Amino acid sequence: MPNYQGVWSLSTQYQAQGDGNWPVVLSGDIALVFGNSEGTKLASIDYFTITSTGNAADFGDMSSARGGLAALGNETRGITAGGNDTGPLNVIEFVTFKIPSNTTDFGDLSETANNPTGAASSTRGIFAKLGNLYNSSGANKIEYITIATTGNTTDFGDTTVARQMDDAAATSTTRAVFCGGYDGTRSNVMDYITMASTGNATDFGDLTVGRNAVAATSSSTRGVMAGGYGSSGRVNTIDYITIASTGNATDFGDLSITKYGAGGTSNSVIGVFCGGNNGATQLTDIEQVTIATTANATDFGDLTTGRYLGAACSNAHGGLS
Repeated sequence: MPNYQGVWSLSTQYQAQGDGNWPVVLSGDIALVFGNSEGTKLASIDYFTITSTGNAADFGDMSSARGGLAALGNETRGITAGGNDTGPLNVIEFVTFKIPSNTTDFGDLSETANNPTGAASSTRGIFAKLGNLYNSSGANKIEYITIATTGNTTDFGDTTVARQMDDAAATSTTRAVFCGGYDGTRSNVMDYITMASTGNATDFGDLTVGRNAVAATSSSTRGVMAGGYGSSGRVNTIDYITIASTGNATDFGDLSITKYGAGGTSNSVIGVFCGGNNGATQLTDIEQVTIATTANATDFGDLTTGRYLGAACSNAHGGLS
Protein backbone atom coordinates (compact mmCIF):
# COMPACT_ATOMS: atom_id res chain seq x y z
CA MET A 1 0.00 0.00 0.00
CA PRO A 2 1.13 3.63 -0.46
CA ASN A 3 2.35 5.45 2.64
CA TYR A 4 0.56 8.49 4.09
CA GLN A 5 2.16 10.82 1.55
CA GLY A 6 0.80 8.68 -1.33
CA VAL A 7 4.30 7.43 -2.25
CA TRP A 8 5.12 3.75 -2.65
CA SER A 9 8.16 2.60 -0.66
CA LEU A 10 10.82 0.69 -2.60
CA SER A 11 10.13 -2.53 -0.67
CA THR A 12 6.40 -2.22 -1.41
CA GLN A 13 7.17 -1.68 -5.10
CA TYR A 14 9.27 -4.86 -5.18
CA GLN A 15 6.51 -6.78 -3.43
CA ALA A 16 3.87 -5.49 -5.87
CA GLN A 17 6.07 -6.40 -8.85
CA GLY A 18 6.60 -9.90 -7.46
CA ASP A 19 2.86 -10.33 -6.95
CA GLY A 20 2.12 -9.13 -10.50
CA ASN A 21 0.29 -6.03 -9.20
CA TRP A 22 2.71 -3.34 -10.33
CA PRO A 23 1.23 -1.45 -13.30
CA VAL A 24 2.87 -1.72 -16.72
CA VAL A 25 3.64 1.71 -18.19
CA LEU A 26 3.90 1.89 -21.98
CA SER A 27 5.88 4.47 -23.92
CA GLY A 28 5.99 5.79 -27.47
CA ASP A 29 3.38 6.19 -30.18
CA ILE A 30 0.65 3.78 -29.12
CA ALA A 31 -2.21 2.52 -31.30
CA LEU A 32 -5.32 0.93 -29.78
CA VAL A 33 -7.78 -1.27 -31.71
CA PHE A 34 -11.24 -1.98 -30.26
CA GLY A 35 -13.97 -4.53 -30.98
CA ASN A 36 -15.23 -6.72 -33.81
CA SER A 37 -18.58 -6.54 -35.57
CA GLU A 38 -19.25 -9.90 -37.23
CA GLY A 39 -19.34 -13.45 -35.91
CA THR A 40 -18.14 -13.38 -32.31
CA LYS A 41 -18.17 -9.80 -31.08
CA LEU A 42 -15.14 -8.82 -29.01
CA ALA A 43 -14.65 -6.84 -25.81
CA SER A 44 -10.87 -7.05 -26.11
CA ILE A 45 -8.55 -4.14 -26.94
CA ASP A 46 -5.25 -4.62 -28.81
CA TYR A 47 -2.28 -2.27 -28.74
CA PHE A 48 1.01 -1.84 -30.58
CA THR A 49 3.69 0.81 -31.00
CA ILE A 50 3.50 2.49 -34.42
CA THR A 51 7.22 3.37 -34.63
CA SER A 52 8.23 -0.30 -34.88
CA THR A 53 6.69 -3.08 -36.95
CA GLY A 54 5.40 -6.14 -35.14
CA ASN A 55 2.34 -7.83 -33.76
CA ALA A 56 -0.25 -6.39 -31.38
CA ALA A 57 -0.69 -7.44 -27.75
CA ASP A 58 -3.62 -7.43 -25.32
CA PHE A 59 -4.36 -4.09 -23.61
CA GLY A 60 -7.57 -4.84 -21.70
CA ASP A 61 -11.33 -5.08 -22.26
CA MET A 62 -14.33 -2.85 -22.87
CA SER A 63 -17.38 -3.22 -20.63
CA SER A 64 -19.08 -5.43 -23.25
CA ALA A 65 -18.29 -7.23 -26.50
CA ARG A 66 -19.23 -5.05 -29.46
CA GLY A 67 -18.38 -3.83 -32.95
CA GLY A 68 -19.36 -0.98 -35.23
CA LEU A 69 -17.99 1.58 -32.78
CA ALA A 70 -16.01 4.82 -32.94
CA ALA A 71 -12.59 5.53 -31.43
CA LEU A 72 -10.56 8.69 -30.93
CA GLY A 73 -7.69 9.85 -28.76
CA ASN A 74 -5.48 12.68 -27.61
CA GLU A 75 -1.98 12.44 -26.12
CA THR A 76 -3.31 10.90 -22.89
CA ARG A 77 -6.64 9.15 -23.40
CA GLY A 78 -8.14 6.72 -25.87
CA ILE A 79 -11.94 6.87 -26.10
CA THR A 80 -14.50 4.59 -27.69
CA ALA A 81 -18.22 5.22 -28.21
CA GLY A 82 -21.37 3.65 -29.58
CA GLY A 83 -21.43 0.40 -31.49
CA ASN A 84 -23.58 -2.68 -31.15
CA ASP A 85 -23.57 -5.60 -28.73
CA THR A 86 -27.12 -7.02 -28.57
CA GLY A 87 -28.39 -3.67 -29.92
CA PRO A 88 -27.09 -0.16 -30.63
CA LEU A 89 -25.29 1.56 -27.75
CA ASN A 90 -24.79 5.12 -26.50
CA VAL A 91 -21.97 4.34 -24.06
CA ILE A 92 -18.67 6.26 -24.07
CA GLU A 93 -15.64 4.68 -22.35
CA PHE A 94 -11.97 5.61 -21.97
CA VAL A 95 -8.52 4.26 -21.16
CA THR A 96 -5.17 5.90 -20.50
CA PHE A 97 -2.85 5.01 -23.40
CA LYS A 98 0.24 4.28 -21.32
CA ILE A 99 -1.44 2.01 -18.75
CA PRO A 100 -2.98 -1.23 -20.10
CA SER A 101 -6.35 -1.69 -18.42
CA ASN A 102 -10.05 -2.18 -18.91
CA THR A 103 -12.17 0.79 -19.95
CA THR A 104 -13.76 3.26 -17.54
CA ASP A 105 -17.15 4.91 -18.09
CA PHE A 106 -16.93 8.44 -19.58
CA GLY A 107 -20.56 9.35 -20.28
CA ASP A 108 -23.14 8.91 -23.02
CA LEU A 109 -23.92 9.92 -26.58
CA SER A 110 -27.28 11.69 -26.93
CA GLU A 111 -28.71 8.50 -28.46
CA THR A 112 -27.65 5.02 -29.46
CA ALA A 113 -25.38 4.89 -32.51
CA ASN A 114 -24.20 1.93 -34.59
CA ASN A 115 -21.11 2.72 -36.72
CA PRO A 116 -20.47 6.31 -35.60
CA THR A 117 -17.23 8.06 -36.62
CA GLY A 118 -14.60 9.51 -34.28
CA ALA A 119 -12.15 12.42 -34.70
CA ALA A 120 -10.09 14.43 -32.22
CA SER A 121 -7.81 17.34 -31.49
CA SER A 122 -5.71 17.53 -28.32
CA THR A 123 -8.68 18.87 -26.37
CA ARG A 124 -11.90 17.89 -28.12
CA GLY A 125 -13.39 14.60 -29.29
CA ILE A 126 -15.91 14.58 -32.14
CA PHE A 127 -18.50 11.88 -32.87
CA ALA A 128 -20.35 12.05 -36.19
CA LYS A 129 -23.12 10.10 -37.88
CA LEU A 130 -25.30 9.79 -34.80
CA GLY A 131 -28.97 8.93 -35.17
CA ASN A 132 -31.16 6.14 -36.46
CA LEU A 133 -28.90 4.04 -38.69
CA TYR A 134 -31.81 2.10 -40.12
CA ASN A 135 -34.26 4.80 -41.18
CA SER A 136 -34.43 6.13 -44.72
CA SER A 137 -32.59 9.35 -43.92
CA GLY A 138 -29.63 7.75 -42.13
CA ALA A 139 -27.82 9.81 -39.53
CA ASN A 140 -26.20 13.24 -39.70
CA LYS A 141 -25.70 14.43 -36.12
CA ILE A 142 -22.30 15.62 -34.87
CA GLU A 143 -21.57 15.84 -31.13
CA TYR A 144 -18.48 16.59 -29.06
CA ILE A 145 -16.80 15.99 -25.71
CA THR A 146 -13.89 17.56 -23.84
CA ILE A 147 -11.44 14.64 -23.64
CA ALA A 148 -9.79 15.60 -20.34
CA THR A 149 -13.11 15.55 -18.47
CA THR A 150 -15.96 13.05 -18.29
CA GLY A 151 -19.60 13.62 -19.19
CA ASN A 152 -22.20 13.36 -21.91
CA THR A 153 -21.83 14.75 -25.43
CA THR A 154 -22.89 18.24 -26.55
CA ASP A 155 -24.45 19.06 -29.91
CA PHE A 156 -21.99 20.30 -32.55
CA GLY A 157 -24.01 20.44 -35.81
CA ASP A 158 -24.83 18.22 -38.79
CA THR A 159 -22.95 16.58 -41.65
CA THR A 160 -23.90 17.63 -45.21
CA VAL A 161 -25.53 14.26 -45.93
CA ALA A 162 -27.11 11.63 -43.69
CA ARG A 163 -25.06 8.45 -43.80
CA GLN A 164 -26.60 5.10 -42.97
CA MET A 165 -23.30 3.18 -42.79
CA ASP A 166 -19.64 3.44 -42.00
CA ASP A 167 -17.61 6.46 -43.02
CA ALA A 168 -14.23 7.50 -41.58
CA ALA A 169 -12.46 10.70 -40.54
CA ALA A 170 -9.05 12.26 -41.26
CA THR A 171 -7.93 15.11 -39.00
CA SER A 172 -5.48 17.98 -38.86
CA THR A 173 -5.02 20.09 -35.74
CA THR A 174 -7.97 22.23 -36.87
CA ARG A 175 -10.18 20.19 -39.21
CA ALA A 176 -11.93 16.84 -39.32
CA VAL A 177 -12.86 15.51 -42.77
CA PHE A 178 -15.56 12.81 -42.93
CA CYS A 179 -15.11 10.49 -45.91
CA GLY A 180 -17.49 8.14 -47.73
CA GLY A 181 -20.27 6.11 -46.14
CA TYR A 182 -23.62 4.95 -47.43
CA ASP A 183 -26.50 7.34 -48.20
CA GLY A 184 -28.57 5.09 -50.47
CA THR A 185 -25.53 4.48 -52.65
CA ARG A 186 -21.86 3.98 -51.75
CA SER A 187 -20.93 7.61 -51.17
CA ASN A 188 -17.92 9.53 -52.46
CA VAL A 189 -18.82 12.59 -50.37
CA MET A 190 -16.26 14.25 -48.13
CA ASP A 191 -17.29 17.06 -45.79
CA TYR A 192 -15.42 18.88 -43.04
CA ILE A 193 -15.74 20.80 -39.79
CA THR A 194 -13.47 23.08 -37.77
CA MET A 195 -13.14 21.11 -34.54
CA ALA A 196 -12.63 24.06 -32.14
CA SER A 197 -15.94 25.65 -33.20
CA THR A 198 -19.46 24.32 -33.62
CA GLY A 199 -21.63 24.33 -36.73
CA ASN A 200 -22.65 22.25 -39.70
CA ALA A 201 -20.15 20.51 -41.97
CA THR A 202 -19.12 21.99 -45.33
CA ASP A 203 -18.50 20.13 -48.59
CA PHE A 204 -14.84 19.23 -49.13
CA GLY A 205 -14.81 17.23 -52.38
CA ASP A 206 -15.12 13.62 -53.56
CA LEU A 207 -13.26 10.35 -53.06
CA THR A 208 -11.91 8.68 -56.21
CA VAL A 209 -14.26 5.75 -55.53
CA GLY A 210 -17.55 5.93 -53.62
CA ARG A 211 -17.51 3.47 -50.74
CA ASN A 212 -18.53 2.73 -47.19
CA ALA A 213 -16.55 0.81 -44.52
CA VAL A 214 -13.51 2.88 -45.50
CA ALA A 215 -10.54 3.41 -43.14
CA ALA A 216 -8.88 6.82 -42.71
CA THR A 217 -5.77 8.22 -41.08
CA SER A 218 -3.74 11.42 -41.29
CA SER A 219 -0.74 13.56 -40.58
CA SER A 220 -1.30 17.19 -39.65
CA THR A 221 -1.45 18.05 -43.36
CA ARG A 222 -2.57 14.98 -45.32
CA GLY A 223 -5.48 12.58 -44.98
CA VAL A 224 -5.26 9.03 -46.34
CA MET A 225 -8.32 6.83 -46.94
CA ALA A 226 -8.03 3.08 -47.65
CA GLY A 227 -10.20 0.17 -48.72
CA GLY A 228 -13.96 -0.01 -48.36
CA TYR A 229 -16.95 -1.46 -50.12
CA GLY A 230 -17.87 0.17 -53.43
CA SER A 231 -20.68 -0.33 -55.93
CA SER A 232 -18.85 -3.35 -57.41
CA GLY A 233 -17.69 -4.83 -54.10
CA ARG A 234 -14.52 -4.63 -52.03
CA VAL A 235 -11.75 -2.24 -53.12
CA ASN A 236 -8.03 -1.94 -52.32
CA THR A 237 -7.91 1.75 -53.31
CA ILE A 238 -5.94 4.24 -51.20
CA ASP A 239 -6.71 7.97 -51.72
CA TYR A 240 -5.24 11.10 -50.20
CA ILE A 241 -6.23 14.74 -49.64
CA THR A 242 -4.57 17.90 -48.37
CA ILE A 243 -6.69 18.68 -45.32
CA ALA A 244 -6.11 22.46 -45.24
CA SER A 245 -7.55 22.85 -48.75
CA THR A 246 -10.70 21.52 -50.38
CA GLY A 247 -10.96 19.39 -53.50
CA ASN A 248 -11.24 15.85 -54.76
CA ALA A 249 -9.03 13.01 -53.52
CA THR A 250 -6.01 11.78 -55.48
CA ASP A 251 -4.80 8.19 -55.92
CA PHE A 252 -2.15 7.19 -53.35
CA GLY A 253 -1.61 3.47 -54.07
CA ASP A 254 -3.21 0.17 -53.07
CA LEU A 255 -3.70 -2.07 -50.08
CA SER A 256 -2.27 -5.59 -50.42
CA ILE A 257 -5.78 -7.04 -50.93
CA THR A 258 -9.33 -5.80 -51.42
CA LYS A 259 -10.99 -5.36 -48.01
CA TYR A 260 -13.40 -3.22 -46.06
CA GLY A 261 -14.05 -2.33 -42.45
CA ALA A 262 -10.44 -1.82 -41.30
CA GLY A 263 -9.56 0.65 -38.53
CA GLY A 264 -7.16 3.47 -39.38
CA THR A 265 -4.82 5.58 -37.25
CA SER A 266 -1.27 7.00 -37.33
CA ASN A 267 1.65 8.59 -35.52
CA SER A 268 1.50 11.44 -38.08
CA VAL A 269 4.28 9.81 -40.15
CA ILE A 270 3.20 6.19 -40.49
CA GLY A 271 -0.45 5.40 -41.19
CA VAL A 272 -1.73 1.95 -40.19
CA PHE A 273 -4.85 0.08 -41.31
CA CYS A 274 -5.89 -2.66 -38.90
CA GLY A 275 -7.99 -5.72 -39.65
CA GLY A 276 -10.99 -5.62 -41.96
CA ASN A 277 -12.89 -8.21 -43.98
CA ASN A 278 -11.84 -9.78 -47.29
CA GLY A 279 -15.30 -11.20 -48.00
CA ALA A 280 -14.62 -14.48 -46.24
CA THR A 281 -13.18 -13.70 -42.82
CA GLN A 282 -12.25 -11.05 -40.28
CA LEU A 283 -8.58 -10.21 -40.85
CA THR A 284 -5.66 -9.87 -38.45
CA ASP A 285 -3.54 -7.92 -40.96
CA ILE A 286 -1.99 -4.57 -40.04
CA GLU A 287 -0.77 -2.67 -43.11
CA GLN A 288 1.24 0.56 -43.18
CA VAL A 289 1.94 3.53 -45.43
CA THR A 290 4.25 6.53 -45.12
CA ILE A 291 1.72 9.36 -45.21
CA ALA A 292 3.95 11.98 -46.88
CA THR A 293 4.67 9.71 -49.89
CA THR A 294 2.52 7.79 -52.37
CA ALA A 295 2.99 4.02 -52.61
CA ASN A 296 1.30 0.71 -51.97
CA ALA A 297 0.79 -0.43 -48.39
CA THR A 298 3.24 -2.88 -46.83
CA ASP A 299 2.96 -5.42 -44.03
CA PHE A 300 3.31 -4.14 -40.45
CA GLY A 301 2.28 -7.15 -38.35
CA ASP A 302 -0.86 -8.80 -37.00
CA LEU A 303 -3.60 -8.15 -34.48
CA THR A 304 -4.16 -10.72 -31.73
CA THR A 305 -7.38 -11.77 -33.49
CA GLY A 306 -9.38 -10.90 -36.60
CA ARG A 307 -11.35 -7.65 -36.34
CA TYR A 308 -13.93 -6.14 -38.71
CA LEU A 309 -15.68 -2.81 -38.13
CA GLY A 310 -13.63 -2.36 -35.02
CA ALA A 311 -12.08 1.07 -34.46
CA ALA A 312 -8.54 2.36 -33.99
CA CYS A 313 -6.99 5.44 -32.38
CA SER A 314 -3.56 6.64 -31.25
CA ASN A 315 -1.85 9.15 -28.99
CA ALA A 316 0.16 10.70 -31.86
CA HIS A 317 -2.14 11.16 -34.89
CA GLY A 318 -2.36 14.19 -37.18
CA GLY A 319 -4.91 16.01 -35.06
CA LEU A 320 -2.32 16.31 -32.30
CA SER A 321 0.81 17.35 -34.21
